[in-house]
Amino acid sequence: MALFITDECINCAVCEPECPNTAISEGDETFVIDPGLCTECVGHYETSQCVEVCPVDCIIVDPGHIETEEELRAKYARITVASAA
Repeated sequence: MALFITDECINCAVCEPECPNTAISEGDETFVIDPGLCTECVGHYETSQCVEVCPVDCIIVDPGHIETEEELRAKYARITVASAA
């Protein structure tokens, strides 16, 4: 599952530097998460770092991008290999 930032986002920007996959960026009105890069920190940390630091709890599981932990680990492996090249 990728994560999703709701419209409750206050644009504080604390989540962006916490993402080890650089999946979070500033959108038109709020920060956004690229589901192609989000692994919910699987492969990096035990918990999703953006969720941990968000002061308004506006980061949720994206119902449009449901993935198993195995799929998230495979995505992590692809991202890691691509960024090392």
